[in-house]
Amino acid sequence: MAALIKAKGAFDIEVSKDRDLFTSLARSITFQQLTGKAAGTIYGRFEALFENKTPSAVVAAGLPIKTLRSVGLSNNKALSIIDLAEHVCSGSLPGARKMARMDDAAVIESLCRVRGIGPWTCQMHLIFTLGRPDVMPASDLGIQKGAQVAYDLPELPKPDRVLEMTRHLAPYRSVASWYLWRIVDD
Repeated sequence: MAALIKAKGAFDIEVSKDRDLFTSLARSITFQQLTGKAAGTIYGRFEALFENKTPSAVVAAGLPIKTLRSVGLSNNKALSIIDLAEHVCSGSLPGARKMARMDDAAVIESLCRVRGIGPWTCQMHLIFTLGRPDVMPASDLGIQKGAQVAYDLPELPKPDRVLEMTRHLAPYRSVASWYLWRIVDD
């Protein structure tokens, strides 16, 4: 990791604590399994559905699937965003203050109740919204590719292997993740 840090420069992760839960998770849902560029385009169109390009759970809960599909969201992602909006509006998800006090496992458990939100989406929320320092999203393909290069492995490591190889990096595995993603960016 020392060589990687030297090669890639100072750690610089953007934590967006100003985003509300709905906006953060709707963005993550949009970005699932897409390239950053494609997802960014779709998310920009999604934002344009809202006043001042500010997504709102209340508004999203009332949007027809057809409208969400028209901006490029798949049917499953559109249904997930509506389910997320309904959970946020009903208050069935913890608020920002409560979530900030919850441990990572409890955050993941509460968010996985929403359709289309699994561990990866929760991990992105933990890193990029809650600013948690010790998250290793081992199922992320970019992380696996980065670990393969960083650890000079002949084949792509499985998630369990990535967790095993990076265990010694605790409690700073979010930082390590950032560096592993940088390898893939190049």
